[in-house]
Amino acid sequence: MKTWDVVIVGAGAAGLFCAGVAGQRGLKVLVIDHSEKLAEKIRISGGGRCNFTNRLLDASAPQKHFISQNPHFCRSALSRYTPQDFIDLVQKHGIAFHEKHKGQLFCDHSAEDIIRMLLDECAAGGVDIRTGCSVKTVQAPTEDSNPFTLETSQGTVHTTSLVVATGGLSIPKIGASDWGYRIASQFGLRLVERRPGLVPLTFDGEAWAPYAQLAGLALPVGIETGEKKSRMHFDEDLLFTHRGLSGPGVLQISSYWQEGTPIRLNLAPEVNLHEHLKEAKLRSKKILGNELASLVPSRLAEAWVGQDPALQRTAAEVPDKALTKLAEALSNWRLTPTGSEGYKKAEVTLGGVDTRDVSSQTMESKQPGLYFIGEVIDVTGWLGGYNFQWAWASAHACAVALAEGQTSPKRALKHLDSAL
Repeated sequence: MKTWDVVIVGAGAAGLFCAGVAGQRGLKVLVIDHSEKLAEKIRISGGGRCNFTNRLLDASAPQKHFISQNPHFCRSALSRYTPQDFIDLVQKHGIAFHEKHKGQLFCDHSAEDIIRMLLDECAAGGVDIRTGCSVKTVQAPTEDSNPFTLETSQGTVHTTSLVVATGGLSIPKIGASDWGYRIASQFGLRLVERRPGLVPLTFDGEAWAPYAQLAGLALPVGIETGEKKSRMHFDEDLLFTHRGLSGPGVLQISSYWQEGTPIRLNLAPEVNLHEHLKEAKLRSKKILGNELASLVPSRLAEAWVGQDPALQRTAAEVPDKALTKLAEALSNWRLTPTGSEGYKKAEVTLGGVDTRDVSSQTMESKQPGLYFIGEVIDVTGWLGGYNFQWAWASAHACAVALAEGQTSPKRALKHLDSAL
């Protein structure tokens, strides 16, 4: 009976990286993926250029950039495998890249460069990769049998260590599934409720009709949700869509937004609208809509002024009360989304395998020999390369632990966090 040292289910960012590291450290590794085409999420990420990490990640305070019921869980892996470590690997492979705003790093050429790099790393470790291979059942080791037994569409597979790197539920059209969550449940691990993250927000009914015509319009905004200690604020770009709002600012806030609660937008964050409009009333002979168009995009100004006849005159003729109301509406626009675009357009899945049942040092679960890495765990990063860095860091922590024999079944429970 052929037994693999490690079988990794999921040939995405975390799975391929874990395989390469483990293989190059002397382990016999098999990667299985149910899709024919591997690493699709990498391929489509960052507009096809893969935002592979973020220089600004602060591993000493991961709660700044990550969402989890235990945000500190990710600190160990992220501090041991940093953005600079991955950058060094990218440079070793001669991949050209550039930095966009806020520390975001993208390939100059294509996300395919990162995929090729991961496959080259796997090849260097003698990793076997099987695509178009679905796992039907997983049987745990018994007292007289050390390996896990996987019944797959390509035959029976045995392994002493099973790594789940199947990601979340986002973007089902490229193969997302709930397989990882089902395996976690099979082995008695707790799950944190899942929902779409980094996702456009939607608005229904006539209330959105005046803004649907703004589809395609983008502008920088301040956006926030929550109150007091739960308040989150981002200064990012906003994009109007036919059904609602998208763009980096909305994607960021969507991970913190709770259904039935409002979001607040400042559509002119760098201007004191009240002071500017008050001054315009004294000096300007322009129609108010034209005056407003010097502060926000003209289409937005037209849509806003068009809703109130009192604003459809020169700035000097508009009543003070109407100007004050307009300034307040634009700088503190409160609106309550009716929902989101769901998993079909979400970039990540919030929630997942409960971190209380996984070691932050090794990624081994309370089931000896069973590991979870990447998005399948209840760790979700901000937009801008943070989720890829979690994939690299959690995969590296797992692979190193496997290679160093830190997580054999007899020793596994010693390495579970005190949170268990």
